[in-house]
Amino acid sequence: MKDFIHLALDTATARGASYADIRIIQEEHEDIQIKNGRIGSLDQATTFGFGVRVIADGAWGFACSSKVERSEIEKISALAVDIAHASASLKIEDIQLTRENIYTDFWTTPYVIDPFRVPLEEKINLLMIIDKILRKDKRIKVAESGMSFKREHQWLGTSEGSLIEQILLRSGAGYSAHAVGKGDTQVRSFPSSFRGQYASMGYELINNLKLVENAERTRKEAIGLLSAKPCPSGKMDLILGGDQLALQIHESVGHPTELDRVFGAEESFAGSSFATPEKYKNLRYGSKIVNLVADGTVPGGLATVGYDDDAVRSQRWHIVKDGMFTGYQTNREYALKVGENKSRSCCRADGFTRIPMIRINNLSLMPGTWKLDDLIKDTKHGILMETNKSWSIDQMRLNFQFGCEIGWEIKNGKKIRMVKNPTYQGITPEFWGSCDAICDNQHWTLWGVANCGKGQPGQRAEMSHGTSPTRFRGVNVGIK
Repeated sequence: MKDFIHLALDTATARGASYADIRIIQEEHEDIQIKNGRIGSLDQATTFGFGVRVIADGAWGFACSSKVERSEIEKISALAVDIAHASASLKIEDIQLTRENIYTDFWTTPYVIDPFRVPLEEKINLLMIIDKILRKDKRIKVAESGMSFKREHQWLGTSEGSLIEQILLRSGAGYSAHAVGKGDTQVRSFPSSFRGQYASMGYELINNLKLVENAERTRKEAIGLLSAKPCPSGKMDLILGGDQLALQIHESVGHPTELDRVFGAEESFAGSSFATPEKYKNLRYGSKIVNLVADGTVPGGLATVGYDDDAVRSQRWHIVKDGMFTGYQTNREYALKVGENKSRSCCRADGFTRIPMIRINNLSLMPGTWKLDDLIKDTKHGILMETNKSWSIDQMRLNFQFGCEIGWEIKNGKKIRMVKNPTYQGITPEFWGSCDAICDNQHWTLWGVANCGKGQPGQRAEMSHGTSPTRFRGVNVGIK
């Protein structure tokens, strides 16, 4: 691999590239889905290829191939430079990169049990046990469960001299039960919606999720929602469970602080951002207890790596500190645009066929001091909502509306009833400004998001958001 890397870099620089890098990636994945007692899908695949990225005449060029051999590496490296020369004819300004340290290193995801060595039969049997529990009641018309595993072996080299090898591993699992009755359809998911919980771990994640133990409760809640009253409407206190809060962070803090989005690089596809440079270090993003920290080093995080695709070492920093907007998510190109001389290590690509771009890092709300029971007791009238069902947010990441699978109405410090179809809406700084209580680290969980989309052509990225149940005062809920 070192020979291939040097060949690509030498070819690109000889043809006029002022900067070049190559990522050689072998990716192995396994996805299992069970639906109503049958194998819905079983996908096992391995891909192998490389992508070359260059700067020539002040513009980016990128090309890739699945043929990892000398002649193809020379050809693709030359093509990337030709593309950069062509792109330069339309450039607005020259690409400039921050200066970074040079690394020679190896990094791997820590894990206990290699999921690819666990027999397929064992995985399917576990999912079938869950499926059987979920479908014990005939009102459950659809039961779906699944597991997903991915290993990425990456070799990264830059013309500046960095040479990095990484092996990244992640696992995931989850299920859902769809109940039908009384002219209604309701769903409950575990551990979270959108196929469950994901983490940079081995099969030990599956063993620790208590999937079988929670299947009966999940079924009963799905059926219970059929008879539940609709979520009341009005302005009241809102307690968000950790899994829903993870998506709230993702959409209203993660995406608006991606610096390429701020400067319009994503505007035509996924919108820009209200968090523009004049607000940097001047905007009150939330209340004084709100501390949101990006961390590419946190154990188990889906964005936890040794180095990003710019060959920048992972790090930890505040996006929001004591309620104030204090940090962007950057790469080597965009950091300079806000006066930062170092990248925040947020540059990643979806495999070897895509050019790296800024992606959300692991981004978490730091825990507070409350116990959930005490928080409920302290709430006069509100709704506790869990597990995302739907979301909508405007192109500036300001106005949003979320729907959840389940809610509980709280009156005078007690949960009085289950409610269905709970929704809430808000405006990002006002919403985070209404945060007045955060549960402690015993309630804190790092929730994996494995399906974040961005870019043209589209790219998928994975990251995690750590949360504990949190209260927001005077929120509009139950909006139809």
